[in-house]
Amino acid sequence: MTDNIPLQPVRHKKRHDNKRRDGCCPWSRCCGGGDFRPRTVWLGHPEKREQRYPRNVINNQKYNFFTFLPGVLFNQFKYFFNLYFLLLACSQFVNELRLGALYTYWVPLGFVLIITIMREAVEEMRCFLRDKEVNSQIYSKLSTRGEPLFPLIKRARTFVPDFCHKGSCFLRTDQLDGETDWKLRLPVACTQRLPTAADLLQIRSFVYAEEPNIDIHNFIGTFTREDGDPPVSESLSIENTLWASTVIASGTVVGVVIYTGKELRSVMNTSNPRHKIGLFDLEVNCLTKILFGALVVVSLVMVALQHFAGRWYLQIFRFLLLFSNIVPISLRVNLDMGKMVYSWMIKKDSKIPGTGVRASTIPEQLGRISYLLTDKTGMISVNCKCFCKICIFANKATKVATEAGNRVTSTPASRAPGATKVRKTISSRVHEAVKAIALVHNVTPAYESNGVTDQAEAEQHYEDTCRVYQASSPDEVSLVQWTESVGLTLVGRDQSSMQLRTPSGQILTFTILQIFPFTYESKRMGIIVRDESTGEITFYLKGADVVMAGIVQYNDWLEEECGNMAREGLRVLVVAKKSLTEEQYQDFEARYVQAKLSVHDRSLKVATVIESLEMEMELLCLTGVEDQLQADVRPTLEILRNAGIKVWMLTGDKLETATCTAKNAHLVTRNQDIHVFRPVTTRSEAHLELNAFRRKHDCALVISGDSLEVCLKFYEYEFMELACQCPAVVCCRCAPTQKAQIVRLLQERTGKLTCAVGDGGNDVSMIQEADCGVGVEGKEGKQASLAADFSITQFKHLGRLLMVHGRNSYKRSAALSQFVIHRSLCISTMQAVFSSVFYFASVPLYQGFLIIGYSTIYTMFPVFSLVLDKDVKSEVAMLYPELYKDLLKGRPLSFKTFLLWVLISIYQGNIIMYGALLLFESEFVHIVAISFTSLILTELLMVALTVQTWHWLMIVAELLSLACYIASLVFLHEFIDLYFITTLSFVWKVTAITLVSCLPLYILKYLRRRFSPPSYSKLTS
Repeated sequence: MTDNIPLQPVRHKKRHDNKRRDGCCPWSRCCGGGDFRPRTVWLGHPEKREQRYPRNVINNQKYNFFTFLPGVLFNQFKYFFNLYFLLLACSQFVNELRLGALYTYWVPLGFVLIITIMREAVEEMRCFLRDKEVNSQIYSKLSTRGEPLFPLIKRARTFVPDFCHKGSCFLRTDQLDGETDWKLRLPVACTQRLPTAADLLQIRSFVYAEEPNIDIHNFIGTFTREDGDPPVSESLSIENTLWASTVIASGTVVGVVIYTGKELRSVMNTSNPRHKIGLFDLEVNCLTKILFGALVVVSLVMVALQHFAGRWYLQIFRFLLLFSNIVPISLRVNLDMGKMVYSWMIKKDSKIPGTGVRASTIPEQLGRISYLLTDKTGMISVNCKCFCKICIFANKATKVATEAGNRVTSTPASRAPGATKVRKTISSRVHEAVKAIALVHNVTPAYESNGVTDQAEAEQHYEDTCRVYQASSPDEVSLVQWTESVGLTLVGRDQSSMQLRTPSGQILTFTILQIFPFTYESKRMGIIVRDESTGEITFYLKGADVVMAGIVQYNDWLEEECGNMAREGLRVLVVAKKSLTEEQYQDFEARYVQAKLSVHDRSLKVATVIESLEMEMELLCLTGVEDQLQADVRPTLEILRNAGIKVWMLTGDKLETATCTAKNAHLVTRNQDIHVFRPVTTRSEAHLELNAFRRKHDCALVISGDSLEVCLKFYEYEFMELACQCPAVVCCRCAPTQKAQIVRLLQERTGKLTCAVGDGGNDVSMIQEADCGVGVEGKEGKQASLAADFSITQFKHLGRLLMVHGRNSYKRSAALSQFVIHRSLCISTMQAVFSSVFYFASVPLYQGFLIIGYSTIYTMFPVFSLVLDKDVKSEVAMLYPELYKDLLKGRPLSFKTFLLWVLISIYQGNIIMYGALLLFESEFVHIVAISFTSLILTELLMVALTVQTWHWLMIVAELLSLACYIASLVFLHEFIDLYFITTLSFVWKVTAITLVSCLPLYILKYLRRRFSPPSYSKLTS
C-alpha cells in the first residue's frame, strides 16, 4: 500500500528565545523528546520498536490555534511602548485620573491591536499554507503486501528521512553541505542476493545506528541478519547512508529509515531561528524612550511650578495623562501599516517577478546592508559546468585550439612545403587528446526510460536520448559531454572496462587496469587502460598545472597558456599520457600491490610507487572549464560593490572552484590581488599566516573552513579585523554552522547589518542568523526560501530589492516616524502652553472627538501617504548605487534629524497657541476653533513640505482630510462655535497663524535646496 508521508525534513518553530525544543510539546514525550540515543531498527517488525521517534513534518508557524491570541498580545505588551499605552487606558477607570471619555484612550489602542492581530493572522495563514504544500508531498512505502514498510525514492526527489539503503547510486548533497559533486553510495552487501525488494520483509534482520549527531560526513552502524547460520553482521559507514535533503541521480533506492524529525542531520545543522527585530525599530524605540523621559520631565516641572501643592502625586499622574501625546500611540500602527505597504510593493514589482516577503516586519533592513554573505552554487554560479576551451600544440610551429560550440581549428605559423605532414601530425594529436579526455575520468553513463534505469537495454542499444552522465565532479561531466559533441561518446562503463563509440559507430573497448583517484593533496587523477583492439597499455593523467608542470616533458608554452586561461576565469587541467609495455606494467603492478598491503606508511608507499610512473609524460592538451554564472551576476555584484556593500562568498566547494568562480564573477576585480590563506592546524602556523596576510593591502582573501576554525579559535579578533578590511572574502569548505558563525561574528565585531543569501538547506542557518535573510527558490528546493525573510527567483533581483525597495522603505519609514512624532509634539506643546497660561491647571485643551480625530481622520491619510514618497526614480537608484551608500550611516533617522523635528514642533506649537491666545476675542471656545483649525492646516502644509515626489494619492489624501474636517464641523458644535467659523475674522486669524508657522520653513527649505542641495537632487534636476 502507499501511505501519504511528508517529504521534507522538519524545522523547529520560530521562537523568541534560544531554548531547545525536546518535542512537539513541553509536557509530552510523544515525539521522541529527551536525550538522543542509539537505536535498533528491525526490518518489517514495527512491533519490536523500543522507542518513539519524532514526526517527519515541517512546521514554521509561530503559534497554534490556542496560543495565537495570547502569544500576539504578549509579544505586543512585552515592549515598553505598548505597555505604556495599556496602562494609560486602564488608568481612566480611576475617577481621580480620568480626563475625558474612555473611548479617547481605548479606541486608538484597540485600533492598533486589531491591525497587529490581523497582520499576524495573515502571516500565520500564509505560513500554514506553505507548510501544508510541502507536507502534502508523498513517497512510497514498502509493505508486507508487496507494494512500494521501506521508502522507495526515485530520481530527483529530495529524501525525507536519513536512512541506510539497498542498491548503489550516485548522490548529490548540495543542499546539505553545499558541494555540487556527485557522491557514490554503496548498498549493504548481504541484501543484494535477495530476489525482490519485498523479500527484505521476510528475513530476520535489524540495523543498529549511533545516536543522532551533527556530523554529516561520518556514520557508525551495523546491519545484522539473524536468520543465517552463523548470523551475518556487516559494518555500516557514511558510504551506506542517504541523508535527508540529498538527491539521487537515477533509479530507485530501497532503504530503512533511521532518523526523522529533529534528529535529522540537516535539522541538527540548522540553528534555531530567532525573532528578528529591525535596527530601525530599535532606533524608533530609543526615540520613544527619550520622548517618555521628556514627558516625565514636563509633568514634574508643571507640578513643581505649582510648588507641589495639595495631592501633588495625583497631579503628576494627571499631567502624565495630559501630555501622553508626547509619546504617539499612532507611531507603531503607522509604521506597521507602512511595512505592509512596502511588502506589497515588493511582491507586486513586475521587474522582480516571484519575489515573496516572509517577514513583513523588517523591510527597512534592506536599505542599510553593509555585508552581503552569499552561497556560491545556485547564487553566483549555476549547478553545472561549461566546457569552454581546449588548447593543443602539435609542435613549436602549430597551435590547435577550439572553444565550446566551434570546430577544431589549427593555426600553422607558416605555409611550409611539409604542410601535409603537419596536418597529419595535427590530426593525430587532436585524436589522441580527445581520446585521453574521454578516458581519464570517473564518469559513468546511465540509461533511463521513464525515470527507471534499464541496464540491459543500455548494454544492447546505447540509446543517446536515454543517456545521462553521473560523476563525482561536474567538471568531468562537461569534458565527457564535449568529447561526445565531437564524435567520441562514452557509452558504457563498469568497474573493469569502458566503451567508447566513434563517429562511424564502432565500439572501442578499454580494460581498466588501475585508477588513481583525485585527492586534494595530489591535485591530479590518473588511469591505466588497455586497448582491447590493439593490446596497447597507456597511462593517462590529468591535473592542475602547478603539479603537472613538473611531470610532463619540457615545453615553452604550458605556463603562458595556463596563465591566459586563468585570466579568462577558466579552471585549467593539463592532460598527459605515457605508453607502457607489458613488462613495465607488470613490474608496476607488483610494486603497487605490495605497497597497498603495507601496514605502516601505506599512503606514502603507494604515492611513491605511482610517482615512479609520473615522469617525462607526453603533454597532450590543456582544457578550460568555466563554472557557469547566473544571469547578470557580474553587473549585480558591481552594483553592490558601488553601493558600499562588501560581498563574502561562503561555500562548501573546493578552494580552486571557489577561487575561479570569484574571478569569473568579478567578485574579485582584475586589479585586486588574491591572498590564499595557507592551511593551518596550530596556533603558531595561524600566527605566521596572519602576519603574512597583514602585509597585504587591498587584497581579497580566500580561506578554507578548517583554517578559519583554527584562526577563530586562537585569533578571533585579529582575524576579523583583517578580514573586514578586505574588499571581498571567499570561505570555502564551510560547514552550515560555520556560515552562521561567520555571520554572527560580523554582527558582533562590526555592528553593521548583514544580509545572507542562499538557496539550499545548508544555507538555512546562515539565513536565519543574518539581520536580513534572502532565499532563492531554485533547483535545490524551497528550504532556504521558506526559512528566509524574503525570497527571490534569481540572484540578479537582489540588486533591485536592495537599491530600490530597501532604500525607499528605509527613507519612507524614517520620514513617516519623524512626522508622526512631530504631529504629537505639536499638540503637546500647545497643551503645555495652555496649561502654563491658565495657572498650570491639568485641564485638557481638546476633548472628546477632537483629540481622536486629530490623529485619525483629519491627518492620518496625508501623513500615511508619505509611504508613497520617493526622492529618485527606481531607474536612477539602479543607475547610481552610490545613493545607497548614503543610507549606511543612518542619516535619514538620527538624533540630529530628531532634534530638528522637535525644534520645529516646539516652534509651531508655540506660534499656534500663542497666536490663538492673542487673537481670540472673548470666549474660550474661539481659542479652540482658531488653534485647532490652524493646527490641522499646518499639518497638511507640513506634509506638502515634506513630500519630494507627488503621487496622485497624496493629493487625494490632502483634499479628503480637509473635506472631512470641514464636513465634521457641523457635528462639533459642542467644541466649536459654528457661527464664529463662518466669519471673516476667523478666516484671517487662522490664515495669519498658519502662515507664520509654516512660511519660514518653506523659505528655509528653498534656501537649502538652492545653496546646499542633497546628492539625489542633482540627479533629478
